[in-house]
Amino acid sequence: MSKYLLEVCCGSVDDVLEAERGGADRVELNSCLMFGGLTPSIGELIAAKRLSHLPVMTMVRPRQAGFCYTEAEYATALADAEALLENGSDGLVFGFLTPEGALDAERTRELARIAGNKTKVFHRAIDVCSDWKALLDQLIEIGIDRVLTSGLAPDVYYGVDTIREMMDFAQGAIQIMPGAGVNLKNVEKIVVATGCDQIHVARFRQRPDASTAGNPDIFFGGALYPPEDRYDVIDGDYIAQVRARL
Repeated sequence: MSKYLLEVCCGSVDDVLEAERGGADRVELNSCLMFGGLTPSIGELIAAKRLSHLPVMTMVRPRQAGFCYTEAEYATALADAEALLENGSDGLVFGFLTPEGALDAERTRELARIAGNKTKVFHRAIDVCSDWKALLDQLIEIGIDRVLTSGLAPDVYYGVDTIREMMDFAQGAIQIMPGAGVNLKNVEKIVVATGCDQIHVARFRQRPDASTAGNPDIFFGGALYPPEDRYDVIDGDYIAQVRARL
């Protein structure tokens, strides 16, 4: 068994199944990966738990963009968190910041309370925070188990020095998991440079859906007009190559 835990970022149940086929140890289940991942549906979680054998972490993120939510959005996050846990989620992935980019400790503490003994992960909101050391200290005090981070860089490959510094700073009090831009070419360098023992990966291939081919002038997406005759799904073969490389 590899000493490195491989987590795959998924946006559907088919993604979860492909990740499992590729040798993933754990998945993070989202919806709307184009916006960085939003809360998945309850049906998605139920099907993922029923059809796979992997631990399923679920995103709690009510909208795209930043992490300072309105009262209505926060109420949605609380309700989603409770429903996800009631339907088998193995842990919650979330992040709350103030308008100044500091940790919203009150909201973070409440989500941690709801999660109870399930795994609690603070996501890449840390990469836009105003002071990552202060934030890590607070997360440790609250009892958060893990942080997902690119090391404050657009691509984790360029944030490895900061991630190494985070790990040294945390001294094992909280898990630090690198993610964002991990691929076959850089995964070995990232784990060596950071000293991490787990890593977060996403890699997709396109799968055809010919049901819209009869009228190619119709689009169901936004102004970007993504093609409606194909969609992305996790590339299980690629995940297997990453698994083998680790």
